[in-house]
Amino acid sequence: MIKKILDLHIHSKYSRACSKYLELPTIAKACEERGIDIVSTGDFTHPEWFAHIKEHLEEDTKGIYKLKSGESKTRFVLGTEVASIKKHKEKTRRVHLCLFAPSIEVVEKFNTRLNKMGFNLRSDGRPILGLPSKNILEIMLDVDSNMVMIPAHAWTPWFGIFGSKGGYDSLEEAFDELAPHIFAIETGLSSDPAMNWKLSALDNITLISNSDAHSPQKLGREANVFAFESEEEITYDEIMRILREGDKKKFLYTIEFYPEEGKYHADGHRDCNFYCNPKETKKLKGRCPKCKKPLIIGVENRVYELADKKDTSKDHAHKISYKSIVPLPEILASVFDCGVNTKKVGNMYQIMIENIGNEFYILIEASLETIEKHTTKQISKAIDRMRKGDIYVRPGYDGEFGIVKIFKK
Repeated sequence: MIKKILDLHIHSKYSRACSKYLELPTIAKACEERGIDIVSTGDFTHPEWFAHIKEHLEEDTKGIYKLKSGESKTRFVLGTEVASIKKHKEKTRRVHLCLFAPSIEVVEKFNTRLNKMGFNLRSDGRPILGLPSKNILEIMLDVDSNMVMIPAHAWTPWFGIFGSKGGYDSLEEAFDELAPHIFAIETGLSSDPAMNWKLSALDNITLISNSDAHSPQKLGREANVFAFESEEEITYDEIMRILREGDKKKFLYTIEFYPEEGKYHADGHRDCNFYCNPKETKKLKGRCPKCKKPLIIGVENRVYELADKKDTSKDHAHKISYKSIVPLPEILASVFDCGVNTKKVGNMYQIMIENIGNEFYILIEASLETIEKHTTKQISKAIDRMRKGDIYVRPGYDGEFGIVKIFKK
């Protein structure tokens, strides 16, 4: 068996608020540093990015692509994210959706269909489609039955399928008779699998985790670890089969943010510098104690609202497991007590990548002795604490990322 790490949700330089360096050769190189083997192309509905895809990629195994230049071992799957914004069942719904296609030819057909319907695909790498999620799925299945839809960051308030601001209470409410076609959801940075296990409605839904990267540095902050019999077995159809069936022999585990670090985990008001947990929100009757306006209800509260299981401990053995990490630059910043983007952090990061291995190997597999040999005892200790979950996180809320401290002062 060979192990592969997949990040199935990223963006290109054509998406709003995204890095100009998000081009396929740069993405491929960054994936090698992180330890990502297969990554989504992102943004395949954007005309210029789709041209970039056709210029730089060629099929390797069925539905899996590689750089024509041969300069990288990174492989690509054709994926994108779209925004569904439309009134549906008496409420305006705002939902982000990850879409996947088995070939460049299918992407071409899908994009042509959207263009004929009058959607402006050039405006953003993640285009707004004025259709309910169900209707987008209908179009996909009509274009090619092998296209796949996975709701993105399912719990975020503004654009999650279960979000407090524009989502639904169930997949059945969103998709009606087409709900069986939704066999996976993306948990998002602000929730982890254990939180999702509290809903019996998700018992047969595969939980995946991806970076939703807006820059090369953010690639792989969450990911999925698969096992394959051989390189030849790695195809689009096999990846989707593993997800559809929740195949525990092939889907080994997800790599997770600590959910508190996600920017929508807790309830709060960023402008008022206030956050709280669901019990406090209830006491406050959902209003900010500083400005008296309604609080932005976060992921933890929304999961709490829909959950119907109090004890999930018996379920764990039947679920795909997960490992929680803190990105290496954040660990180094905590050790050095400086900013993530400082030269000191960047230099040590490169030393570790060159002497120990890729970032995921360092965070998950490398021995503490090897880490200490090439860095310092303090860095080795910090990674050990991260692996044990012995960290401090001030939760994120209302669009503000949480703050991680390995060594709390």
